[in-house]
Amino acid sequence: MAEKPDQDSQTEEPTAKKMDDAIEQGNLPISREMIIFASMLSLLIVNAFILRNSLADIVTLLKYVFNNSDQIPLRNQLDAVNLFQLILTETGPRLVPIILPFMIAGIAANIGQSKLRLILERIQPDFGHLSLISGWKKLFGQKNLAEFLKNVIKLSAVALLLFMVLKGNQDKLINAMFLDPSAIPELILSLSMRLLSVICIVTIVLATADLLWVKNQWRRDLRMSKQEIKDELKQMEGDPLIKARLRSVALDRIRKSMIADVPKATVVIANPTHFAVALRYVREEGGTPVVVAKGTDLIALKIREIAEAHNIPIVEDRPLARSLHASVEVNQAIPAEFYRAIAEIIHYLNTKKSPQLSIH
Repeated sequence: MAEKPDQDSQTEEPTAKKMDDAIEQGNLPISREMIIFASMLSLLIVNAFILRNSLADIVTLLKYVFNNSDQIPLRNQLDAVNLFQLILTETGPRLVPIILPFMIAGIAANIGQSKLRLILERIQPDFGHLSLISGWKKLFGQKNLAEFLKNVIKLSAVALLLFMVLKGNQDKLINAMFLDPSAIPELILSLSMRLLSVICIVTIVLATADLLWVKNQWRRDLRMSKQEIKDELKQMEGDPLIKARLRSVALDRIRKSMIADVPKATVVIANPTHFAVALRYVREEGGTPVVVAKGTDLIALKIREIAEAHNIPIVEDRPLARSLHASVEVNQAIPAEFYRAIAEIIHYLNTKKSPQLSIH
């Protein structure tokens, strides 16, 4: 009863960090039904393209052995071992194309869901799992009961499909047994193709539903309480490396945004190489010059470079550039104390180069 309040308090969706941590620890939403579907699909493909030729070769070999059994010595144990090795040597290579796709399909489906994550902690022995009480609880837990019910439903469905296929072809099988035994292998292949096709259709439906259920259950198991989310945020904010990284990312975004806005500037006020402030003045936008970009050193040089590339006037005024850089943030209008100085610059540019600009 003590765990109930804690479970009830976990009402929030898991954060990206919580899910990443779970994945790093090997806790992934893997659908077993998807693995079974991949295996069944591989069997269907093998049955359609490979099985007939491989089985024909194996049957031919076995016929030869039985038809010439009087010529094969079986006097002692060594002769029996030699015969077994001969059959295995001849049939083994023909069985590989049948078995290998089945194995590869299952492994590929597993890897596709786990993204090739091998977690050493998951494969190390944990003697805590040997507890009889905990094992008993897991055996009769909600998840295992759900898995048991799913397996019962699957086996029942497969048994029903097998019965329906055999029942529908009962007369063909009986006639083949008594009238044309040589047709039995081909008939079995045809029936197995039909059965595997139906099983694949049923399995993909079950696998899709199971995958959605597994992912939903995985997210549900990772749900967090509001306090856990707060603690995680505090931990992330308190980590110097994370804080530095977040600050670096934020600054990088700001720089990129500023650099992208430089071509919109009307004039750049610069302190030859150390400071640069790009101003935009369009009377229809409010009538007050706005700082669209600013920076020092390398950023200042980049602002000047873009301004020159776009034929934006650059005015070198060291005191004004320093004051603007220190007093005004990006995307802010300049304070009233700078009106006169900026008005004179724009008026100068207005009369010198750009008649369309005016200051009132």
